[in-house]
Amino acid sequence: MATFFISDLHLDPARPRITELFLDFLKQEARRAEALYILGDFFEVWIGDDDPDPHHVRVMGGVRELADSGVAVYFMHGNRDFLIGTDFAARTGVQLLPDPTVVELSGIPSLLMHGDTLCTDDVEYQKFRKLVRDPARQKTFLAMPLAERRAFVGRVRTESGLSTAQKAEYIMDVNQQAVEQVMRQYGVARLIHGHTHRPAIHGFRSDSRDKTRIVLGDWYHQGSILRVTGKDPALATLPPP
Repeated sequence: MATFFISDLHLDPARPRITELFLDFLKQEARRAEALYILGDFFEVWIGDDDPDPHHVRVMGGVRELADSGVAVYFMHGNRDFLIGTDFAARTGVQLLPDPTVVELSGIPSLLMHGDTLCTDDVEYQKFRKLVRDPARQKTFLAMPLAERRAFVGRVRTESGLSTAQKAEYIMDVNQQAVEQVMRQYGVARLIHGHTHRPAIHGFRSDSRDKTRIVLGDWYHQGSILRVTGKDPALATLPPP
């Protein structure tokens, strides 16, 4: 059986066709998988597990049905949904994974990451990431009323968009030295990550070993999945309905 990997779906009520594409994927092809790994940025915005947004509730229901069908579903936080917590996991049946995590795929140890920590050239983002991942700050944010949280996130997204538009492309991509360092740290020859929205399978040589870095695609205009069957990984695109 195949193992599927997806990331950067950025599911949002403003893009209903992509949500329908994902829900169809859960009801059809995903049912034939051994496991599904969601490597972050599942939603465009996540302001807390207590958000009753009907769009999010419907998506969670679809994931729950997949998990109840016997497919193992794993979730790793991204930079848009790092506030997803244990209530979400209980409602959907997913298992939360730390970033990074090593899994064995057909005997090949594979390092899974969202990928944002590999973009070390983006110093401004890395400082921001450290700030928002602080547990005390998160606790304070989650204690705010939902309306205030939505307004705050809206302001941050606007500022982030303006900042991103001014950055060179290479700054927002992974740093090769960071890639080699983390793969060396975990003793793996294969890395799977998302975040950059640049789907590709990169082969390179490091530490006298052939290594592979697989980048998952985003779901802004289509679906993008990685199918791993045996020792052969393959990226595929799913057209919207």
